[in-house]
Amino acid sequence: MKPAYWGWAAVFLLAALVPIFKPSGYVLDIGVNVMIWAMLAYGLNVMLGYTGLLNLSHAGFFGIGAYAVGILTLKAGWSFWLAWPAAVLLCALLGYLLGLVAFRTKGDAFSIFTLGVGVIIQLVINKWDKLTGGNDGLNGIAPPAGLEAASKSVGLGLSSGFYYLALLALLLTVFLVARARGSTFGRSLIAIRGGEDLARSAGINVYAHKLRAMLFSTAIAGFAGGLYAVFVGFMGSAVTGPVTTFTVLLYLLVGGIGTLAGPLLGTGLLYTLAQSLKSLQDYQYIIFGPLLVILVMFAPHGLVGLWERLRARRGNDHA
Repeated sequence: MKPAYWGWAAVFLLAALVPIFKPSGYVLDIGVNVMIWAMLAYGLNVMLGYTGLLNLSHAGFFGIGAYAVGILTLKAGWSFWLAWPAAVLLCALLGYLLGLVAFRTKGDAFSIFTLGVGVIIQLVINKWDKLTGGNDGLNGIAPPAGLEAASKSVGLGLSSGFYYLALLALLLTVFLVARARGSTFGRSLIAIRGGEDLARSAGINVYAHKLRAMLFSTAIAGFAGGLYAVFVGFMGSAVTGPVTTFTVLLYLLVGGIGTLAGPLLGTGLLYTLAQSLKSLQDYQYIIFGPLLVILVMFAPHGLVGLWERLRARRGNDHA
């Protein structure tokens, strides 16, 4: 097994041991939130980190996945275990359809176009009262059937059940992204990021690969959104807009865009720090702003990039 695999195995093993020590529900809730937002960051990283395209409607697909689960379970009587994959498929399909149009544009025009789509998604969610609840949102989204009973059967509470469900979902997300990254598909995306004309000259179907990347990215967003809906038990349009996308982008910048560990590291660090500074909520960005500037100056490739640079320098010193 490669050293990197041992590192990931250790991280997930340590994370799996947390509920055994029976921490407070607050600590477990922070852990679940970190894992859900990290999943969303991994989806954005597929487009921005590997393909080099910034999809500013990413949070909109998170919202579509969340609302799909909420509507199917509350109004159609579906089980969460059926509604969740259905939401993922819906987001993948809508992402593919968006890509058919959006990839006719290039560079900044693509980001501007997707920003407009993200605003439209939020407006539709906010105004479609009969389906989404409008300003009131969706209330009373129930936890997954059987999760509480399964948790109690092993001496744990519902919070621990959600924690393990989120951990499994994050593990699946990291596994799929890692497999995609190391495949011909992933290498083609990285080639596209380096230059579309050069990628075409190497025989890569740029348009088709970008469509697949968009499908994969939005499916992950819907996957995270579906889990978020049942975790919080309520959905409002506030988390479906561009502000959420920019927050996740900040997580990527801190962790390291285009890296495998960056989304998890950046999300874990910033989300936990934000919760620690909740009493200073009005001043959080006064603190985060200078930290981000320092990071961009001294670690433009994020904390993972900084670590890799220091490790490479140490290797050269020993050579």
